[in-house]
Amino acid sequence: MKSLQVLITRNDPTIPLPTYAKPGDAGADLATSIDFTLEPGQRMLVPTGISIALPPGYVALVHPRSGLAMKHGVTLLNSPGTIDAGYRGEISCILINTDRTQAISFKKGDRIAQLLIQSFEKVDFIEVSSLPGSNRAEGGFGSTGSA
Repeated sequence: MKSLQVLITRNDPTIPLPTYAKPGDAGADLATSIDFTLEPGQRMLVPTGISIALPPGYVALVHPRSGLAMKHGVTLLNSPGTIDAGYRGEISCILINTDRTQAISFKKGDRIAQLLIQSFEKVDFIEVSSLPGSNRAEGGFGSTGSA
């Protein structure tokens, strides 16, 4: 598998760089650069202390961590978050605690999200008076059968 080089800076040298937990993982873990507590139902913009420079034709997508979602009800709003190749600011994550009764606390360096880097296609949108047919046609939500 080929490796893409992505330039990265840290606001604080003690913040871990994004890392892959296991061989073959698609997402690299992102850590918080601050201590914080999320109360039940609270959302917060949480800084990671890192900035990246992606090459043209690539996008970084910030996804929730499944363990945080399952064990604590913590997930990301605006998921996946999109980081365009031209963005050079700090990566931050909009976390929300969906638990109705329990607060959760995080310490600087705790893993809060995962970062996936993907190539993408730039497209030219061509307006037409009608679209070609397909087997699915206009069938949308729930169109393939019951739950």
